[in-house]
Amino acid sequence: MTKFLLVAVNAKYIHSNPALYSLKAFAAQYESHIEIAEYTINNQTEHILADIYKKKPTMLAFSCYIWNWDMIQELIVELHKLLPEVPIWLGGPEVSYDAVTTMRKLPQLEGIMIGEGENTFLELMGYYVDGKGSLPKISGIITRAGINAPRELTNMDDLPFLYHDLDEFDHKIIYYESSRGCPFRCSYCLSSIDKTVRLRDIEIVKQELQFFLDSMVSQVKFVDRTFNCNHAHAMAIWRYLKEHDNGVTNFHFEISADIMNEEEIALLHSLRPGFVQLEIGVQSTNAVTLKEIHRYVQFEALKKVVEQIKSGENIHIHLDLIAGLPYEDYDSFANSFNEVYAMRPQQLQLGFLKILKGSQMQEQAEKYGIQYTDRPPYEVLYSKWLSYEDVIRLKAVEEMLELYYNSNQFTTTLPALEQLFQSPFAFYEALADFYEQKGYFNQSPSRVYRYEVLQQFALEIDSKHGDVYRELLTHDCYLRENLKSRPSFSMENTVGKEQLRDFYEREEKNRTYLAGYEEYDAKQMSKMTHMEAIAYPLWASGTQRVYNRLSKEQYLLFDYRNRDALTHQATITYIEDEQG
Repeated sequence: MTKFLLVAVNAKYIHSNPALYSLKAFAAQYESHIEIAEYTINNQTEHILADIYKKKPTMLAFSCYIWNWDMIQELIVELHKLLPEVPIWLGGPEVSYDAVTTMRKLPQLEGIMIGEGENTFLELMGYYVDGKGSLPKISGIITRAGINAPRELTNMDDLPFLYHDLDEFDHKIIYYESSRGCPFRCSYCLSSIDKTVRLRDIEIVKQELQFFLDSMVSQVKFVDRTFNCNHAHAMAIWRYLKEHDNGVTNFHFEISADIMNEEEIALLHSLRPGFVQLEIGVQSTNAVTLKEIHRYVQFEALKKVVEQIKSGENIHIHLDLIAGLPYEDYDSFANSFNEVYAMRPQQLQLGFLKILKGSQMQEQAEKYGIQYTDRPPYEVLYSKWLSYEDVIRLKAVEEMLELYYNSNQFTTTLPALEQLFQSPFAFYEALADFYEQKGYFNQSPSRVYRYEVLQQFALEIDSKHGDVYRELLTHDCYLRENLKSRPSFSMENTVGKEQLRDFYEREEKNRTYLAGYEEYDAKQMSKMTHMEAIAYPLWASGTQRVYNRLSKEQYLLFDYRNRDALTHQATITYIEDEQG
């Protein structure tokens, strides 16, 4: 029996490969002949090789991206030795734009599917299973005989739904597309090649979204390149989601903030906190850089929209920056960093320019003096404006940003420390230098130990206020989790056992601070929450105010049943006076 094995090598276990599921669903008439095998780049090559061999495919196809290309090339060479009669096909963005070169490099290949693959794969299945047609007549492929005619773009309404059986996607992110293509022309991005934006019929989209809502999936990530490029389409989807919110599922969208209007923002403000996540590519605030890469965005306009969205306090915001772009040197990037950081998103990703095959940036790399790695992910090494030494330094800053800002574990401590430096970027530079000096980059401190490392750094910068930093870090630690024992860096909690007992006994009789705990007694509530005495105004935004000791201790009650939907931090209640 003919068996076409579609192989995905994902970056992480929680990822899936919607492209392969779309190929299989589109060729549903051949479903019994198609199998999908998913692995990750963390699997041993030998394990994947053996598993594919045991499946005894009669044809193979790999989905190729920058994160898996090295591994796939290795697999192709070895699989051809083990299964010399099995035709091997490739598809995906990593091989669509230099297919001729790839065919020359890998003589083991039968061919490559170029661009969108649904119709192409259907015809290939007809050829292999039913003997229909011939390879030279199948559009959108390249074989040893040459490049065939290009394939027309797929009608979005013809694409089948991928997720009828969610068991296959247990504990994995659900990906969904309601459009293909992008109207923008960013020179570093492959989406700019497909200039035609195609929308899936909104009634079909609503039916499919309802399936996710009814199934109570945890997250749906839209892969639309610029979700809000069509106002009516975006509004229809957001309205539908609002009207059918199940209280559990959240949806992730990649948007362009500068084209948002008041109506869209108002609708977003009306959504349940945490219901929607927005990813916004800022990339740079340097006007010359933005013009050069064809991003005609006014940063002040984008900033205003982000501030408006953020004012609703209900949307998780993820902002992106790219280091290594044309006309952006180290100081310019530091300025971009500071301007974007000032918007205080929940996540700030510091990425590095990747010279993708087929992109305009690849064509202009020599003009910009850009040197990049020959192997994936084709990341910038240096340019006319940014030295390799600068890149190394920015890599260290990126790691500090990930560990300390994007973890959302130090939201009280970081603002105080930042004000000891000329800028946030200077703070992360200094923290990176500290890590380098102490050898922590090699040791990879554990999550809990990072608090202690930050305390060491704080004391080295400002030894006079050790008690303040201990209190700030203790506060941050309890915001995240209800610890069974006090962290080593904290001061002794001055809330006495009798005070705690009296407080929870009063709460058991009259729920003043812990409404919603009616089914629990005093002892249970004491285990489900935490009370901390503080001597400094941790909520103060100004450094001087943080360092000014309170006239008398105040008390914080950490409620772990009721967490912030955006940060997952415990809800805090200030207890006015816990002495009586």
